[in-house]
Amino acid sequence: MSQTQYLFLSVFAILAYLILSDKSIAALFVLIPKFLRLQFERMKWMILYNPGNPIQKYLIWRNAMRIAKQLQKEQEVK
Repeated sequence: MSQTQYLFLSVFAILAYLILSDKSIAALFVLIPKFLRLQFERMKWMILYNPGNPIQKYLIWRNAMRIAKQLQKEQEVK
């Protein structure tokens, strides 16, 4: 085995020992992927729905113009 393989094996062995010996570390290894997923979803939401985003501003403006035209047509009919 090469030195790199021994390094990875030793790191894995240390992590396995810590997980088996302390429940809080085991919980940490469960919570880290959940936390990273939550941060990804938060960033995705900010990109897609933040009104400060120029693309989102345009989509809001376009929707407002569509609704305004519908209201104008309804007012003309009456």
